[in-house]
Amino acid sequence: MTSSSKKVVAYFYDSDVGCFHYGPGHPMKPHRLAVTDSLVLNYGLYKKMQVYRPYRASSHDMCRFHSEDYVEFLQRVTPQNIQGFTKSLSAFNVGEDCPVFDGLFDFCSMYTGASLEGAVKINNECADIAINWSGGLHHAKKTEASGFCYINDIVIAILEMLKYHPRVLYIDIDIHHGDGVQEAFYLTDRVMTVSFHKYGNYFFPGTGDMYEIGAESGRYYSLNVPLKEGIDDQNYVQVFKPVIQSVMDFYRPSAIVLQCGADSLANDRLGCFSLSTRGHGECVNFVKQLNVPLLVLGGGGYTLRNVARCWTYETSLLVDEPISNELPYTEYFEYFAPDFTLHPEMVPTRQDNANPKHYLELIVKHVCENLKLLQHAPSVQIQDIPPDALSLENIEEYNPDDRISQAEEDKRIDAANEFYDGDNDVDDMAES
Repeated sequence: MTSSSKKVVAYFYDSDVGCFHYGPGHPMKPHRLAVTDSLVLNYGLYKKMQVYRPYRASSHDMCRFHSEDYVEFLQRVTPQNIQGFTKSLSAFNVGEDCPVFDGLFDFCSMYTGASLEGAVKINNECADIAINWSGGLHHAKKTEASGFCYINDIVIAILEMLKYHPRVLYIDIDIHHGDGVQEAFYLTDRVMTVSFHKYGNYFFPGTGDMYEIGAESGRYYSLNVPLKEGIDDQNYVQVFKPVIQSVMDFYRPSAIVLQCGADSLANDRLGCFSLSTRGHGECVNFVKQLNVPLLVLGGGGYTLRNVARCWTYETSLLVDEPISNELPYTEYFEYFAPDFTLHPEMVPTRQDNANPKHYLELIVKHVCENLKLLQHAPSVQIQDIPPDALSLENIEEYNPDDRISQAEEDKRIDAANEFYDGDNDVDDMAES
């Protein structure tokens, strides 16, 4: 892989992925992906990356982790025929938090396919970093939806990476515990999961205690950093960096998957942390500088304009391209009133910092002591590498500045994004 500071970055975006709608009043808004991509394009960051309209995952791809009956249900159920699936809705935990909406399976196919293609690019050393902001849906379980997540694209991408990589590290900075990914790899030492999250007071999903450490072959390979409300940039980074550095020293992964849920930002609609985009981005930059092949994914984030700011800023960090604090004009410009900046002055959060110094020191000490109990960098037997989930032969790069054919034009991401044609959710523009 590229050892210099400038890395080859692959960016995956399907212009249709932002058009889905979970329903009136639902906090998860795929529209945030269109707003993020519009900023990425208008800042000119696409010029620093290989941009791809991603592969769409098939039911077969999804069944590498999920049960066949669950995936078949997602394929078949629609808002029009939902009355015929009453038992299945309950069995698969589909309903209020995880509603059935138009195009549900297509949405899952888009975000999962992008993560899977990112993994294949990393495996084949076509990119040092792969970015899929539509992915990172870390709560989905083998046989059920959970926490706005239906298909666990992270688990499917990691399973693909394990074809080439003996050890994969998963890092999660979403405010919610990465329970679906931890559960999937709880019994193996091939994947280490490290989650930094809010824990306690019945906060969803209720898992992620520091004493959840893995079992059987995976004992000590699940690390949890349970935090309390109101944690700020300084405290968060003071925990994040030593924990991740210790993990690197002991586990020595050959690939990393980083879930960048933006609900850990201050003033998130569902969150209670006090991170700024700079503090969140400092964690992403630290992982990037470890110089290990890296798949970067989205996740939570429910104050739309702040999600777009965060992931755009982190895209700029991943491509080593400083960008102006003054936002470029886009079709979504009014979303960012009244300041129209990338790093707005953060209104004092409604949460006091409930993380005293001694508590954070205790967590770091506990994690580091558990790491000392690991067998250093577990190995796997040499074996033939299974075939890739998809072929890269028909995927072409392009130079956005060149004149291109109509066929190539159809494959590329267009700077002239479509306007959102659903419920605009005016409260996203008006919220404080």
